[in-house]
Amino acid sequence: MKILFMGTPDFAVGIIDAIVNSGVGQVVAAVTQPDRPKGRSGALAASPVKEYAVSHGIRVMQPAKIKDKTEVAALMETGADIFVVAAFGQILSREILDIPKYGCINVHASLLPEYRGAAPIQWAIADGKKYTGVTIQQMNEGVDTGDIISSVRVDIADDETGASLFDKLRDAGAALIVDTLRQIENGGAGHTPQDESRATYAKILKKEMGCIDFSRSATQIERMIRAFTPWPGGYTYLNGRMIKIRECRVTEHSGNAAECGSIVSVSGEGIKVACANGDLLITRLQPEGKKEMTAHDFLLGNKIEPGVILGKK
Repeated sequence: MKILFMGTPDFAVGIIDAIVNSGVGQVVAAVTQPDRPKGRSGALAASPVKEYAVSHGIRVMQPAKIKDKTEVAALMETGADIFVVAAFGQILSREILDIPKYGCINVHASLLPEYRGAAPIQWAIADGKKYTGVTIQQMNEGVDTGDIISSVRVDIADDETGASLFDKLRDAGAALIVDTLRQIENGGAGHTPQDESRATYAKILKKEMGCIDFSRSATQIERMIRAFTPWPGGYTYLNGRMIKIRECRVTEHSGNAAECGSIVSVSGEGIKVACANGDLLITRLQPEGKKEMTAHDFLLGNKIEPGVILGKK
């Protein structure tokens, strides 16, 4: 089986690597996003998938607009039997979907139809889900709306972060894609339409979403901080300066009513902040322009009195 792979970030590298090492087929080309400026220097940087493909001698294609006629023609010329897509970053047209013999399949990091869209890993944690998974779907012109070919469930730990769940789902997806490709080639793959009544959408993450709203419950905030690790993270402001909250835990209210966002107490354990329901004990943080540290170490060099309000820039 000749396979054309489409993907861009680290998650996709785990998928293409599993295909290459499984011997399930020949990866004839890797399609990924064009090189983008990165860092303060603005120097162009290759995507993780491009770096992988180059290191393994796989042809690289980087269309700015994959729907352009010249790009569609180039896809046809690869002679691939199937297109495997994993976090590519561009929408495929019907013309492209119809090119390969077995169509186009997508590796998506949720149990569809839940969490369609750009950030399924993070929102599953933020919403307090006990499990999520990976789905391989036959692509159509909608966003993650195609028939389900296969799926696998992955449990979400109580201390799960976006980074740790990313690793779990990447590994689960890598194993699933190999098994699914074998089923497709042998004619044993099934197709199950998605239940539209259960569909949810995982909206794309933006930096401002990490700004903590202490009028929410402590449980919601703690989940959000874990979900948004490593990016965009959870942050607030102390005396006008940003502080990133790296680790925290939920505690019961200290007893006295306090304004949401106000510091209730400081101790060797950390900084306790009042929320709408419960308090949030901050145990690790990163002040603006400095390295990450424990709350205890931060308090050694910063005198903070109870009653100070966090969140005001």
